[in-house]
Amino acid sequence: MIKRSKSLLLLLAACFLAIAGCGQSNNQTAGTDGGAAKPQTNASAPEPKETKPVEITFYYPVNVGGPLTKVIDNMAGTFMEKHPDIKVNPVYTGNYGDNTVKIQAGIQAKQPPDVAVMMSTELYGMLDMNAIIPLDDLIAKDADIQMADFYPAFMEDTQSEGKTYSIPFQRSTIVMYYNKEMFKAAGLDPEKPPATWDELVSYAQKLNKDGHAGLEIPGNDDSYWMFQMLARQNASDPKQNIMSSDGKKVMFDTPENVQALQFWLDLSHKHKAMPEGVIDWAAVPTDFIEGKTAMMMHTSGNLTNVKNNAKFDFGVAFPPAQKQFGSPTGGGNLYIFKDTTPEKQAAAWEFVKYMTSPEQAALFSSSSGYVGVRKSAYDTEAMKKYTADFPQALVARDQLQYAFRELSTHNHGKVSTAITNQIQAALAGKTDAAGALKKAQEEADQALAPFNK
Repeated sequence: MIKRSKSLLLLLAACFLAIAGCGQSNNQTAGTDGGAAKPQTNASAPEPKETKPVEITFYYPVNVGGPLTKVIDNMAGTFMEKHPDIKVNPVYTGNYGDNTVKIQAGIQAKQPPDVAVMMSTELYGMLDMNAIIPLDDLIAKDADIQMADFYPAFMEDTQSEGKTYSIPFQRSTIVMYYNKEMFKAAGLDPEKPPATWDELVSYAQKLNKDGHAGLEIPGNDDSYWMFQMLARQNASDPKQNIMSSDGKKVMFDTPENVQALQFWLDLSHKHKAMPEGVIDWAAVPTDFIEGKTAMMMHTSGNLTNVKNNAKFDFGVAFPPAQKQFGSPTGGGNLYIFKDTTPEKQAAAWEFVKYMTSPEQAALFSSSSGYVGVRKSAYDTEAMKKYTADFPQALVARDQLQYAFRELSTHNHGKVSTAITNQIQAALAGKTDAAGALKKAQEEADQALAPFNK
């Protein structure tokens, strides 16, 4: 009996060990890491989908000399390195006029760029075409942009009826460049440029000799810009402008404005301090660099071009004052277009923020001569070094306290053409100052009539 019991116990033990061995064998097959058994399946695990970057098209013009296309293309390249989920296709479109024509054609074809640099003066035209989006919601949700950091003079032409439609980028003022070596040769102090209209006439007359001009002011494509500068300098009201803040009216033919245009004409016809006729915009910086003119009024955006190519010591100063200093701002802002997808608009906003960040504003300013659009750009180490070595770069920024909005109206093309054509006619001796501005006023009023009903 005892033997039978022992045999039975041995048999039960053997069965238990066999069952345990089978369980261990199953565990090892299911999970070799000793963990819980993994479910078996014949289907392979799905691979994660590869997301394509959002692709945006960026149009930009270059209206000054120098290799700025490379600078902007490189800025777009560094943006893509930091934002691999966004692909930017930069498209150089020529000068500002060419750029506007191409953008308008794209809008009409329902194929606008996603983001573009356009003249700040194109604001009302873009609104009339219902082509751009307001940026206020994007700004409100984004603490990175810090709008108070942008110079107020540049923000004036980004807004209409309480909404912001663009961000300053490629901005300038009119400055006076002068050849210090020619000043010395004429017995003038090279560290004391003319500060008043009377001094400008006196200096230019002394410098207008030996085959070179004393002064050049361009009078073709941007003649209204130069006229606007002279008009503000002669204005009794320190805030007076040649158009209303809503872009619906212009004030071209006021007595003070007639005096300002007459002064421009007198520089050549009466004072013999400047060549007669319409002087070409692009020729003026070339003449200055080649020593054909001792002084010029031109955009601060040409500063790097002059710095890199002039073989003489030159100075930069505020354009001289009559009743006050004054210069209209110029250049372009970044706009985001309406007829694109929300994803592209969001990507374009990231690009706008990057291109106008303090570091990029400093880079673009030091590469071009355009003004750094943000105050903090001048606090960067790169800009501190640049302006310490080249203090002329601070003149346009310092002039912003006297700067104001460039001519910007509804139907801007016809309005600006009206004033430009009449200024050119006056410069060419075909009409007088009063007659030119009277006709420009009439043509502009007609162009703006639909917006004043």
